[in-house]
Amino acid sequence: MNVDIFGYFAAFLTTAAFLPQLIKTLKTKKAEDVSLATLIMFIIGVCSWIIYGYKISSIPILIANLITLILNLLILISKLYFSITLSKQ
Repeated sequence: MNVDIFGYFAAFLTTAAFLPQLIKTLKTKKAEDVSLATLIMFIIGVCSWIIYGYKISSIPILIANLITLILNLLILISKLYFSITLSKQ
């Protein structure tokens, strides 16, 4: 069995785990329960994983973390946008 199968499986699960949060945030137009500090720390960590995956030429690490980065940036942008929008009301 190819060990990359575990990498792709882990990549799928850990990346897909952020979809419910993003969908909820976009549907409710609220993200006050999402910690800004946690999001920023997580995004920095994901960027580090991307660098690591690139340096060791690991496609599963690169794919998972690039998609996770995009999803978390969307959550961060939504959080900031909705907090600004709510504060103007």
